[in-house]
Amino acid sequence: MFCCGFMWKSGGEDLQGFYPVRPECQPDVPRTRFKSRAGKTLSARRWHAAFTEDGHLDMEKVLRRIQRGGIHPSIKGAVWEFLLGCYDPDSTFEERSRLRNRRREQYGAWKEECKKMVPVIGSGKYVTMAVVQENGNPIDESSVENQGWIVKNTVTDERVLQWMLSLHQIGLDVARTDRYLCFYENDRNQSKLWDVLAIYTWLNLDIGYVQGMNDICSPMIILFDDEADAFWCFERAMRRLRENFRATATSMGVQTQLGVLSQVIKTVDPRLHQHLEDLDGGEYLFAIRMLMVLFRREFSFLDALYLWELMWAMEYNPTMFATYEELENRNNAASDPKLLKRYGKFERKYINSGQNEQHRNTLAVFVVASVLQTKNKRLLKEAKGLDDVVQILGDIAGNLDAKKACKEALKIHEKFLKKANSNKQ
Repeated sequence: MFCCGFMWKSGGEDLQGFYPVRPECQPDVPRTRFKSRAGKTLSARRWHAAFTEDGHLDMEKVLRRIQRGGIHPSIKGAVWEFLLGCYDPDSTFEERSRLRNRRREQYGAWKEECKKMVPVIGSGKYVTMAVVQENGNPIDESSVENQGWIVKNTVTDERVLQWMLSLHQIGLDVARTDRYLCFYENDRNQSKLWDVLAIYTWLNLDIGYVQGMNDICSPMIILFDDEADAFWCFERAMRRLRENFRATATSMGVQTQLGVLSQVIKTVDPRLHQHLEDLDGGEYLFAIRMLMVLFRREFSFLDALYLWELMWAMEYNPTMFATYEELENRNNAASDPKLLKRYGKFERKYINSGQNEQHRNTLAVFVVASVLQTKNKRLLKEAKGLDDVVQILGDIAGNLDAKKACKEALKIHEKFLKKANSNKQ
């Protein structure tokens, strides 16, 4: 991971040293704006101090710190596990250790199941060519790369065939994922990414593999040494995002969020909305990428992670773990002010308005709205067609401030709620 000489310095500390960039790629990579700020950023010392002796975590204190200044790169993985609902802050060190071990064993079992079907799983390699024909018959000819990995027998199980047919597409995307980072100069790290995506796809064939999942998964592979831990963090992140990737012959899951975005802009900036509609952009399809991969293209690697953790902290719901583990949860935030403080500030607003179930996890939509607001004047003046809209929004790469974008998103959210409520009266 620390194989390259080029690193950025930020705020006196070499933060980019955690995610070094290949020297030849540096000119094409968006500049990093995130700075670790003493007294604001959640540091390793503050993080460890937030636990009691037996391991209970003061999540309220942690959320406040993250929302003020993000998470130091040295502890991102550990903190993300709580932000994404992998672990219950009210659990002990011992309880989490037992749960981690059970999950690692479960992942190992799933991996062995997949390896029996396609032996390249877990080999340290991955494929970029088909391992079976679309009709399930074995492939007669194969490149040297695929020799030994192609399926030898006819596949008759439709679920198995569906999964096998996705493996080379996963491989093609893995080969392109974050290649500017030194981390992926190591082929075994690429194969870990492929393994996790392949196993996740096998377990979620109702969604399958969709391009963009690789961009969500990649940071987890980098942050966690143990592949199983990376898988579970990715799995929890996908609980929030998976419906965006659901597609049919006539629709995409992300269209639900695009519909919300359309309503937001129509409410808070009707002139811009009308202009976009006049350009046949009223469906906001130009924002698909932002929502699908959570702004990975608009920010540097470190800034994208900073934006994610800000959003996750603001959306944090302490009942996530119980919900994901299908445990009974008797906590009622609406009637318990102390519990309400353990929610992220964005989630608290929806709970107070009684709309939390319907609108949960839509902060990303308001971040897109904040991006559109920053380009309001250019869009109204210069955009004569959708190509112009795409170009103007494309110019934001490396020029956005994650914290400012989230602050503006919260303001737009407040404005949207007020106008929506006033329209009901």
